[in-house]
Amino acid sequence: MATPPDHLALLASLRWQIAMGADEAILEAAAPRARRPAPEPERPPEAEPSGKAPQRIPAAPRKATPHGEAAAALAAAATTLDELREAMAGFTGSPLRETATNLVFSDGVPGAPVMVIGEAPGAEEDRLGKPFVGASGQLLDRMFASIGLNRAESLYITNILPFRPPGNRTPTDAEIALFLPFVLRHVALARPRFLVLAGGVAAKGVLQSRDGITRLRGRWHQVSILDGQVLMALPTLHPAYLLRSPIAKRDAWADLLLLQRVMNDGGIGAAEKG
Repeated sequence: MATPPDHLALLASLRWQIAMGADEAILEAAAPRARRPAPEPERPPEAEPSGKAPQRIPAAPRKATPHGEAAAALAAAATTLDELREAMAGFTGSPLRETATNLVFSDGVPGAPVMVIGEAPGAEEDRLGKPFVGASGQLLDRMFASIGLNRAESLYITNILPFRPPGNRTPTDAEIALFLPFVLRHVALARPRFLVLAGGVAAKGVLQSRDGITRLRGRWHQVSILDGQVLMALPTLHPAYLLRSPIAKRDAWADLLLLQRVMNDGGIGAAEKG
């Protein structure tokens, strides 16, 4: 069946319009268009570290779980570090206990002026039962030695989690919340003057903040522990991250110098000015 002449003319006109660059048809009456969703607002750039404490957005409160309540009760009942270690070793509320080789409790000197809190044990820490003994631990030791601090005299070290997560994966929010009562009790019994929070997991867990480590580091934060204790905490980059990104060592060095200055200049009052 032959195409009517008017159809041939229309097809020729359409080909010409396409050749001229036309890419949409316009009707005599405007056709209704679907509304596009409003664009999401751009995130503001992260502010450079300053002396002022950052605004913290508290995480959504979690409902207490039976295991969480048991952890809080065991932690509160411990009156010494040895009792706390025994309580954590006997705590059965986390499956991490079943996959780990050892409980990783602490290293260094209880009562030291600086307490370092890291993320979780790695393979070497799990094997030896001590925190920060692998490659990142060796870097940690060199970093603190540069400002005159060491495990034998002036450092006490622990982690947010006492058990290694399988495959060295990042701890989940639920795991951090579960073990946080033990961590806070650990700090209260060790009685340091200052906390150094190594890495985003430790910083966000202890500070109860949603901000990343790049926003939190480089400034002091007040942390309420237990029994009315308020300590100054300094978040910094984790040594494992520094091994992967050596250029970030200058930021970690600036954090250590801030710690050294505050320790030398009189403590909390100086920290608040920093």
